[in-house]
Amino acid sequence: MAKDVKPTRKNLMAIEDRIDLSERGHDTLEKKRDGLIMEFMDILDQAQDVRADMNDAYDRAQHAIDVARAMDGDVAVRGAAAALDQHPEITTQSKNIMGVVVPQIESSKVRKSLDERGYGVLGTSARIDETADAYETLVEEIILAAEVETAMKKMLDEIEKTKRRVNALEFTLLPQLYENQEYIEQKLEEQEREEIFRLKKIKSKKEAEESEQRKEEAEAEDEDEETAVPADD
Repeated sequence: MAKDVKPTRKNLMAIEDRIDLSERGHDTLEKKRDGLIMEFMDILDQAQDVRADMNDAYDRAQHAIDVARAMDGDVAVRGAAAALDQHPEITTQSKNIMGVVVPQIESSKVRKSLDERGYGVLGTSARIDETADAYETLVEEIILAAEVETAMKKMLDEIEKTKRRVNALEFTLLPQLYENQEYIEQKLEEQEREEIFRLKKIKSKKEAEESEQRKEEAEAEDEDEETAVPADD
């Protein structure tokens, strides 16, 4: 509260410095928030596209495996899947977007040639090959979706954090500092008026005393003159 602040010029200068710093911080955070929102909207558009592509890839993969199971049998499909001995490898790096560290996910050994899949080419049909292709595409889409949606979540968290800081400055700290500033300025003005009134009173009293002193001196001079007049013979 403002009444808890001592109304001194030193405190007033300190509060003015804090106000200046807080206002500049508020402007910077607002610009950061707006920039983050723009970046988030771009990532959101990308995430929607990636999500749609992933859903399409899932539907194609599901359709392919259903056809393979129906035509070649579940045993053949499971045998081909079990023959895989080289699994995809995932590596993660990071990049900075307006101070927010988001992941970059890179994969290898997702796409494989026929001889890398492990099952015998002569013992399987084209339908199993198509199913393998469809699921490799789905894995790539899932990895991309994971990267984009993780980045989107981190951006959203940073936006919320920045918004809270902006609101704290705008609706809590700055109003309190303005109130303290106004309180100290009013108190200093009151003190200044009181000091001026006190000085005027002192001046008036001094002038009155000087006037009284001059009057007494004048009366004393008159008495001296009367005393100095020689008596008649």
